[in-house]
Amino acid sequence: MIKIRIPATTANMGPGFDSFGMALKFYNEIWIEEIKQGIQVIQEGKPSEIPLEDNLIYTSLVKILNKYGYDYHGFKIEVKECNIPISRGLGSSAACIVAGITAANALMGNVLSTDDIIREAVEIEGHPDNIVPAVIGGMVVSLMDEDKVIYSKVNIPNDLRMFVMIPNFKLSTEEARHVLPPNYSNGDCIFNISRAAMFVNAMNNGELDKLRVSTQDRIHQNYRINLISDAEKIFEGAREYGSLAEFISGSGSTLMALVDKNNKGFEKKMTSFLNKLQDKWEVHLLEADVEGTTIL
Repeated sequence: MIKIRIPATTANMGPGFDSFGMALKFYNEIWIEEIKQGIQVIQEGKPSEIPLEDNLIYTSLVKILNKYGYDYHGFKIEVKECNIPISRGLGSSAACIVAGITAANALMGNVLSTDDIIREAVEIEGHPDNIVPAVIGGMVVSLMDEDKVIYSKVNIPNDLRMFVMIPNFKLSTEEARHVLPPNYSNGDCIFNISRAAMFVNAMNNGELDKLRVSTQDRIHQNYRINLISDAEKIFEGAREYGSLAEFISGSGSTLMALVDKNNKGFEKKMTSFLNKLQDKWEVHLLEADVEGTTIL
């Protein structure tokens, strides 16, 4: 039996549209066992209600096994822990894809390199921003050069924490992309290029005081924020309680606030603030995961 732990990921992170991502200490745990025949998918003790053809763990697993000529007869896939919610901007699809490919690689005797796993996963997912940190951990800048994935890790200041706010409503990536304009002005592009560059440098240098200005964005957040109930109000509350920066996680609906670990009162104050809103918000104060996907 192969036991895999995969971290949640936050992507975009303000100005890094489709290129910045970070793994978080918030995990799914998936066990995969080869059996003599049939397919069994168990979700936290119960048969999964997701159709097999829509189960990204299974489809990614068999895609890789078929591609590399591995002969199999059946599998038992058990999702032991499912902390990463679906359609909330925390990399749930990336986690499933990476789990399936990691299991396939283990079954085949670890014939795939880390770069191979990333390449195969990005081919399925379509973009690297969640995939790469899910595989290798940490904060990563990723890009596509034709069909090759190029990535580089960014240092994460030791004092930085991520306050994750997950609402009880979903926001599909398709819907979030639909509201984006087809073109951007030179001014907006220059604005984002400068912020993205500053964000990476501020992280590498531990310059927490530069995070607010460097996480500003004109490419996606202004268009998506109205899709997330009370988002502007929540960002205002986070600023009032001393957060370093705020942004939409992925395409939403999860919101993130970057917090200095020495801001001891932030979590309690912000949780109280969220509890007064109409929707229910699940909150977690997390560190970055620096290991990525691991076989337990």
